[in-house]
Amino acid sequence: MLDGLSSVLFVHAHPDDETITTGALIAELVSRGIHVWLLTATRGERGEVVAGPLSGLEGTDALSAERERELDRATRTLGIAERYWLGEAPARAEALSPRHYRDSGMTWIRPGLAGPAPDIADDALVRAPLTEVTQDIAALVATLQPSLVISYDHGGGYGHPDHVRVHDAALAACRWAATPFAETVHTPLEASEWFSLDQHVETVTAALRCHASQLTVDGSQIVHSGGQREDVITSVGLRTL
Repeated sequence: MLDGLSSVLFVHAHPDDETITTGALIAELVSRGIHVWLLTATRGERGEVVAGPLSGLEGTDALSAERERELDRATRTLGIAERYWLGEAPARAEALSPRHYRDSGMTWIRPGLAGPAPDIADDALVRAPLTEVTQDIAALVATLQPSLVISYDHGGGYGHPDHVRVHDAALAACRWAATPFAETVHTPLEASEWFSLDQHVETVTAALRCHASQLTVDGSQIVHSGGQREDVITSVGLRTL
């Protein structure tokens, strides 16, 4: 799937998603000389902050600014060429004023499956019309003309409403633009192609450490703000739609 690609656009919902889910794949693309762009939909304003020196940022405007800085550092570490915010030119539909899509939040339905938060702000990503979000992504796709766009699967990986909205809009934008689209999947049986990329674990780990408000790295595992642990992801599948 990667042979012959000149450029790839990743579309993610929050800072740190690009690294947790697709960091190894991004590093692999960069190592092959493929130009990588990143579009991020929200600043992750509602993210829970890990206990420690940054914990006072939770629920404040300062968290948004910190997560922007963290994303800048992770982007450089992974080798991403340029990154963009959804709702800001060139990722904004023509003739529309810039807008700030806010993190919609989530709640755990059961371990490993998220659902909508009970309190969703009016300016949250999931409150925005799907057509508007789609048009914003389509505007960036038209500007960059990537060889491939990559985003979440239809379930958003683990059900986060922002992930699902980003998947739906990115897929619709690619269909409108006739641009190839692939979604990330997490078992080889689901994948059109499976990538084992352990050679990039050091790069991924360094990029993960950039997102210090949201997670810590303990050996070969990520520890999330709620204490949940998962292995650093270096294997991922892509499924074409």
